[in-house]
Amino acid sequence: MTLFPEMIRDCCRYGIPRIAVEKGLLKVVAWNPREYATNRHRSVDDRPYGGGPGMVMQVQPVADAIKSARRMGGGPVLYMSPQGRRLDQAAVRRFAQMPHMVLLAGRYEGIDERLIEQEVDEEWSIGDYVLSGGEPAALVWIDALARLLPGALGDEESALRDSFMDGLLDYPHYTRPESIDGKSVPGVLLGGNHADIERWRMKESLGRTWQRRPDLLEHVTLNNEQQALLAEFIRERQLAESE
Repeated sequence: MTLFPEMIRDCCRYGIPRIAVEKGLLKVVAWNPREYATNRHRSVDDRPYGGGPGMVMQVQPVADAIKSARRMGGGPVLYMSPQGRRLDQAAVRRFAQMPHMVLLAGRYEGIDERLIEQEVDEEWSIGDYVLSGGEPAALVWIDALARLLPGALGDEESALRDSFMDGLLDYPHYTRPESIDGKSVPGVLLGGNHADIERWRMKESLGRTWQRRPDLLEHVTLNNEQQALLAEFIRERQLAESE
């Protein structure tokens, strides 16, 4: 639901969303509230009551556009808003199971609150900052959802290993050449011992989460092996810093 449908259509012609669309796994339809405006100039906004800067999107054209979208399949109406709940991977997994949803992208100073109260099921944010409109947030949603659709990725394991899938940050990745500018790939990745590689990756994943997003560890239950690996990572870092 956007005043700039071309922005959505164009971005869905690239990357994983394009593959998902071409395979018939994903269908993206853009509705423009301007097409539902009943005034002569097809305007969808007006000055805010009470004064103040900017304009506010009106109820009627947006509500009629939502009704049209719901006739195609329904699903929850999700308003892209900095006041909403912060999007995380758990939410993406939940919504990826739904057959339909409507992503509502606001513009200007926002949308008339009565429309939000009447038509919006949930408000969602992609971060604590303000954008010119909800379209970039909607595109984040589309890309994140497309990755989880079975068949969208060349290797299904890729999605399972992404950051946040198990509540942790991803481990570091390396490719050829083996050495560059004096920095080499960790030896464990070159030895071919898959058990050692998996152990190293888990330790690095735990360690990176501890270093960069310790808040995530508060919501993850670590098993005994993971606790031991994290403790090992912390000891190694503390030893390196003391030398």
